[in-house]
Amino acid sequence: MKKNVLLIVMSLVLFSCKKEEKPEQKTIKKEEVKIQEIHKKLYGIYTGDFFMEDTEENLNKYGEADFSTKKLSIKLTKITKDSVYGYSVVNGNQRKFRGTFDEKLSKFVLNEDGTDKSDGKFELKLKKDSLNGSWLAYQSKYVKSPEKKVLLRKRDFNYNPDFMLKKGNVEDYEEENPVDWENGKSKKQSYVDDEGKTQYYEITSYRSASDAVYKINASKEKLSEKQIKNLRKLDLEIIKNAIYARHGYSFKKQTYRNFFEYTDWYVPVSNNVDAELTPLEKENIVLLTRFISYAEDHYDTFGR
Repeated sequence: MKKNVLLIVMSLVLFSCKKEEKPEQKTIKKEEVKIQEIHKKLYGIYTGDFFMEDTEENLNKYGEADFSTKKLSIKLTKITKDSVYGYSVVNGNQRKFRGTFDEKLSKFVLNEDGTDKSDGKFELKLKKDSLNGSWLAYQSKYVKSPEKKVLLRKRDFNYNPDFMLKKGNVEDYEEENPVDWENGKSKKQSYVDDEGKTQYYEITSYRSASDAVYKINASKEKLSEKQIKNLRKLDLEIIKNAIYARHGYSFKKQTYRNFFEYTDWYVPVSNNVDAELTPLEKENIVLLTRFISYAEDHYDTFGR
């Protein structure tokens, strides 16, 4: 009897001490599938003209259209077998796109994402370092010029604090200093003709800048109140916005586009360059903004 009891106890001890073997858990690691990028030599910024052609057909079709030339930049950031990625920048408006590249035809079809009423589709032919073609708005009723021609050339962009406006590269007019042709002020004038009748006519004057815009560089020197307190309002605006232009900021206001798009160094690459500003530039921007708020404009009359 004692022998049987001993056997039972030993069996229970062995059973309780025995470790249960757990099945091995295999961890399956998900390997990231890398999509091969191609045509990396095409990556970069292409900048140039963006406009509606002034043809009889377009005049009849879009009588109220804007036929002026804008400066457009397209940046290609990634190209794969199936897709092309990047963004466009014009008039301060930055839009992402996705599209395709036909190697045989050397043709890009780039579709802006359509979340903005002004979005559209680019069809561009690649020839050496140029992209030429067209842009068509998805919803023509929301865009002044729904069909535009695109003429772009690949450009390198590098921030350079030495970039400045120079006389003769602001606009192709006789005036040596910058003039804000977008904001004229009209005033009625009168005279008495030979018959004794009073005749009326209108004179338009425009904001003009001084030579200071060619001399003061707010990206390189710390500005003082004494240095800028007597400057014209337009002077201060140009000196301030030259900082942003050096960083490739795309301006919304036509006034500032007129000043910088005529230079050989300006390349619009982004609608927000705040993160790129240097401490010196930020300090000068604060000072210039404060003085702009109460500075006066200087108006002159020009013959055009």
